[in-house]
Amino acid sequence: MLPDFIRSHTIATPVPLVPEITIYQADEPIALWEKTEESGTEQPPPFWAFPWAGGQALARHILDHPQLVAGRSVLDLATGSGLVALAAVRAGADPVTANDVDPLSLAAAEANAALNGMSLRTREADLLDSTPTEQVILAGDVFYSRAMAARVLPFLRRAAAGGALVLVGDPGRAYRPEGLRQRAIHEVPVPESLEGVSSRTTTVWEMQKL
Repeated sequence: MLPDFIRSHTIATPVPLVPEITIYQADEPIALWEKTEESGTEQPPPFWAFPWAGGQALARHILDHPQLVAGRSVLDLATGSGLVALAAVRAGADPVTANDVDPLSLAAAEANAALNGMSLRTREADLLDSTPTEQVILAGDVFYSRAMAARVLPFLRRAAAGGALVLVGDPGRAYRPEGLRQRAIHEVPVPESLEGVSSRTTTVWEMQKL
């Protein structure tokens, strides 16, 4: 049922900054959000239906520098559409786990993987109180709220302290922490209906060991 819902409310379209990958994308965010709540149950925003700026920049960086992930285990935290996870698969990472708390997100990630002739693992769970074991942790656009930043930052720091390569894509969100190492900057096309602008300057950051 979930894959059918995704395919019937989105269009398979190449990602602007990462045209090597096509994902199911929605034209109108609010209308889609209303559709997800027609059952009467409150639903999270459909983060899975759009290529967010942080994820696009991070996916581009991985494809441009495949040696960062090739042959290594990867966790794509708060995967959304699965775009970053798919970039990791294409760059040779193995295994790749797409994680989210939203079952629609993971269904979208699986549908997008099939659309691109790829496969990945999915994990529906809140991992932020755990210590990850993967060699690479990828997080696109996770500092969009104070509450999310407060929970995700300790998780990313634990991962870096444990020796993982931790990369974050961020388009200048208000709650991005200080002390990150800049790796790349991209001008990323974004849906104007979501961002209020047609592009965002987006940075790929590396979390340093403390």
